[in-house]
Amino acid sequence: MDFCDLLYNYTETLPIKEKYNLINQLEKCGVSIPSNIAEGSGKRTNIHFAEFLTTSLTSSYEAETQLLICSRRKYGNEKDLGELLKKVEEIQKKIFNFRETIINTQSPGSK
Repeated sequence: MDFCDLLYNYTETLPIKEKYNLINQLEKCGVSIPSNIAEGSGKRTNIHFAEFLTTSLTSSYEAETQLLICSRRKYGNEKDLGELLKKVEEIQKKIFNFRETIINTQSPGSK
């Protein structure tokens, strides 16, 4: 959720012409990452939870790509953009490792 807050702060600095393009897409990804983790945590099996973690992970890769597009277009503050790119990479590693742990752990409901 911290990443989402940083992302929203960053999108406020982007050109208004990107309101329905990069801004909208970035904010959707930023919300999707923690939302899918939260939704998946309520599922009955680890395999089902892992599917939601995969969705969260793919949203993080989408956000990373859009941030790289911002970098290429020289949008926003370079320092903030660098911080977001570092954070999204951290998030990707954490989600990936969490998903792998969950997949390799049998849940009580999957017997």
